[in-house]
Amino acid sequence: MFFAHYLDLTRRKLKENAANIITLINLSLGCISIFFTLKGTTDWALIMIFVAALADRLDGMVARKLRIESEIGKQLDSLCDLVSFGVAPATLIYVTSLSALGYTGMFFCIIFIICGGYRLARFNITENHGFFQGLPITAAGCILTFFALFTEIIHTAIFIILTVVLSLAMISSTKIKKM
Repeated sequence: MFFAHYLDLTRRKLKENAANIITLINLSLGCISIFFTLKGTTDWALIMIFVAALADRLDGMVARKLRIESEIGKQLDSLCDLVSFGVAPATLIYVTSLSALGYTGMFFCIIFIICGGYRLARFNITENHGFFQGLPITAAGCILTFFALFTEIIHTAIFIILTVVLSLAMISSTKIKKM
C-alpha cells in the first residue's frame, strides 16, 4: 500500500513538473553549448543550441497540454532562454568571429545578451494576446547560431551588423504573430 501511494505521488509530481524538467534540459543544453564553444568544439556547440530550441518549443507545448502552466515555469523558462539563446550564441559568435576585435567584439556580444534579457523581462510582465512584441530571443539566438556556420566565408563586419540588427529586433515594439 505504501509503495503504491509513493508511486502515485511520484507520478503526480513528475506530471506537475514535466514542463519545468524540459525547461531545465534546455538550460543544460545551453550550458553544454558554452562549454563546447570554450573547448573549441563549435560544431557541437551549434548543435546544442538548436536542440535547446527544440526543448524550448516542447516545454510550452507540454505545459499547455497538461494544463500545468505556472508563474514559476514562465520565469524559469525566461532565465533558461537567456542562457541558451542569449549567452550561448553570443559566446559562439564571439569565439568564432568577433574575438578578433577584442573588446569591441565583446561589446557587441554583451549588447545582444542585454537586449535578450530586456526582451524576456518585458515579455514576462506584459499581456501577450496572440503576438510577440519584438523578436523572441529563441529566434534571434537561432539566427545568430545559424550564421555561425558561415564564419569562414562571412566577413566580421557582417556579424557585427547581424548582432546589432537582432539585438534591436528583440527590443523593438514590432508585433510578431505567434505561430
